[in-house]
Amino acid sequence: MSEPANKKATYEDLYEIPENMIGEVVNGKLVALPRPSMEHTYAASALDKRIGTPYQFAEGGGPGGWIILLEPESQLGEHTLVPDLAGWKRERFPFAEKSNWLSVAPDWVCEILSPRTALLDRTEKREIYAQAEVGHLWLVDPHNMTVELYRLGARAFHPSGVYGGEEKARLEPFTEIEINLADLWLNLLQR
Repeated sequence: MSEPANKKATYEDLYEIPENMIGEVVNGKLVALPRPSMEHTYAASALDKRIGTPYQFAEGGGPGGWIILLEPESQLGEHTLVPDLAGWKRERFPFAEKSNWLSVAPDWVCEILSPRTALLDRTEKREIYAQAEVGHLWLVDPHNMTVELYRLGARAFHPSGVYGGEEKARLEPFTEIEINLADLWLNLLQR
């Protein structure tokens, strides 16, 4: 007997995704995308170092107190999302969880935009993060060299700043440090 065409995807469907792809379950749909571009990966790695070192390890005069992860599986209700980076205040991190995913919504999420993911990141995933009460969302666009910041209020995200190029900025919720945005853009290294 054939399955109904509108069957909702589940976590188990992710096991069918080839290993060289990233799979998510978004609004009942299975989304499979190839590994990100070099430009995308560079921006995520640079942000991990710029934020993770002072906020996770309290190095370089940073405050510590956070757990920052690259591409964590986040189980948010019926959705399984894989943000490019996510951070939890240390006291909220689910250390005892033994599954592949984390069931506690992050305090901060960063999505690196690409032509294949921008629409999904800006619409469906943004709405899911808001409903899960993620406090801060960053949308980083390596092609246009911009970082858009959003803060949660009344279960919806509200813009709280746009930064770009070679600007130096203190980006919430990580305002104790200044980030040189030029460090995020792979194409600036080619100069």
